[in-house]
Formats: sequence, structure tokens, C-alpha cells
Amino acid sequence: MRASPTAAAGQPLSMTYEEFLDWCDEDTLAEWVDGQVMMTSPASEPHQTIVGFLVQVLGIYVIQRDLGRVLSAPFQMKLAPSRSGREPDLIFISKEHLSRLKHSYLDGPADLAVEVTSPESRLRDRGEKMAEYEMGGVQEYWIIDPEQRRTDYYVLAADGRYERKRADAQGIYRAEIIPGFWLKEEWLWLDPLPNPLTVLHELGIV
Repeated sequence: MRASPTAAAGQPLSMTYEEFLDWCDEDTLAEWVDGQVMMTSPASEPHQTIVGFLVQVLGIYVIQRDLGRVLSAPFQMKLAPSRSGREPDLIFISKEHLSRLKHSYLDGPADLAVEVTSPESRLRDRGEKMAEYEMGGVQEYWIIDPEQRRTDYYVLAADGRYERKRADAQGIYRAEIIPGFWLKEEWLWLDPLPNPLTVLHELGIV
């Protein structure tokens, strides 16, 4: 990993987004916010396990249904009108919006962004990131909190504001952006997590 970019006075280094993309690589834990590089903390094992599970299940589901692309961090999502380049833990880009996908970043909003929180990121994921994703046009946003065993789902309403959605009485959440996809919340809290092939079978894929 490259050295953390800091100015002489110890403040985050300012740079353009193009400079940031040239500077960072796949091992760099950083986001670009208001023209400054913000370093992020390494992920925990529970975080990585849940992200990996979702990438496998969602990724195969999307491929089999020919719906678009699923990508995981580190991969930049550049939003307007905010001056930020974020790295959601997982993004889904529908076929209709694949033109936004550039070599090293997504130029515009994902259709779905997923953040798996840590104690360090909880306020950021529910605060400034949520506001940026809402303003930037991310159609659906999931926040998964392993420590609190809590899931929150938001869908962009006609007025451009996020509307909170909930799982049903059986703890099943049905995605609005990915046709036919649903998620049992209990899957996320099992130790070990379910076999992705078993889950995909329940989803009617394998």
C-alpha cells in the first residue's frame, strides 16, 4: 500500500479527482471528499465475510438474469453535485446504465449501493454518505450493521428523497431495483454464513 498522503502540516492532501485516481491503487484505503483524500480503516473479518457473501449471491444472480454488473470495493463511485468519490462496499449497475462504468470508476450513481458498517464508519454511512447518495441519485441504498444486527433499506422516491423500506413479517426484504431478488435478513447473522449455492437455489437460480 502506498504511504498515506498528508500535507506538511499533517492535514489531508488536496488534489483533483483525476490526480486521486492516478495516485490510488487497488490496495489504497481512501475516498475523495471535497477535493481531499480521506483515508479509511481496514475492514474487519465479519465485514469482509458479509460483503463476500453478498458479492457472490448478488453477482451470480445478476449474471444469470442478465441484469447488469455487481462490483465490490475498492472501486470508486463519483457523484454529482457533491464533490466526492466514494467506495461503497458493493454496487449494482443496471444494463441501462453500464455506460457510466469507466475503467477505474463509476461516473455517476449506482442503481444500488451497499455499505456494511463498522463502529468507525457507522455515523458516516448513515450521515454524510447517505446524504450524498440521495443527492447523487443512487436509487437504492442498504446499510448493514453486523454489530447491531440491523439492516436498513432506502429507496429514492419521486421527490428525490430516500424512503425507508422494511423487511416483511418473515424477515425477507425484496429489492426494488434488482427484479426478483430477495434477502432473508437472518442469513447475514448466521455463523458461518449460508452456502451461497444454497441461497441461490432458494432464489431459483441454481
